[in-house]
Amino acid sequence: MARELAFYEQAERSIVKKYRRELWTPFITAVQRYALVEKGDRIAVCVSGGKDSMLLAKLMQELARHGHTPFEAVYLCMDPGYSAANRARIEENADKLRVPLTIFESDVFAVANAQARSACYLCAKMRRGHLYAKARELGCNKIALGHHFNDVIETTVMGMLWSGQLQAMPPKLHSQNFPGMELIRPLYRVHEDDVIAWARHHDLAFLQCACRFTEASAHNERLSKRKEVKALLRSLRAQNPNVEKSVFNAIHTVNIDTFPGWKSGGEVHTFLENYENFE
Repeated sequence: MARELAFYEQAERSIVKKYRRELWTPFITAVQRYALVEKGDRIAVCVSGGKDSMLLAKLMQELARHGHTPFEAVYLCMDPGYSAANRARIEENADKLRVPLTIFESDVFAVANAQARSACYLCAKMRRGHLYAKARELGCNKIALGHHFNDVIETTVMGMLWSGQLQAMPPKLHSQNFPGMELIRPLYRVHEDDVIAWARHHDLAFLQCACRFTEASAHNERLSKRKEVKALLRSLRAQNPNVEKSVFNAIHTVNIDTFPGWKSGGEVHTFLENYENFE
């Protein structure tokens, strides 16, 4: 008689069986298409306690065990000032899923929350800096974040509508402040709804944004531009189910020849530079 699988084994099996098409296949496609994982890498998989980063940790575990490219993974969690209950939730989920977390503390929430007008921006910037520094201390050359397909689409639309720029979220990039380090996004082609479905299937409850600033200000949460974009895309999807796919395809096939201006390597360019070459 076959033994009953432990909870973490059920979660792992569901990734490559029940949710293979929704999770494993797009994950592997991103890893391969964008060359995210290379031989000899030591990658800090950053776990915030949310659904996306915890699923990323499980996917990276499976890749490290069964993939064809040898690499090492460290599962890194920064406690930026979580409440005791939220810290316990992260540790409990990691234990249930057998994710061996390396946890370190920082004062990110205390510093960011003191800046009411730019708390979220400062928090994100400080988090990334601390993660890079700790990852480098642990001998890693890359950090992996849990940004997924919907984050890519929403960021692109937000930049266009509110910042006046066509700027996407790349699947990987070099760190400007930590030479030799890279950031990768292995969930780049994984849809948020499929992450939610996996979590619900296993009755897992993860952290949302757990900062005290958000918890104390429902007003700011309602005004979140990302939530507005989510609602906009949801309404557009009712008319065109492929609207997000179209945006995703668009950022992969940008036709520079049709743009009056663009920026590359920090330098601004104009179509007039090469205009005479297109007679």
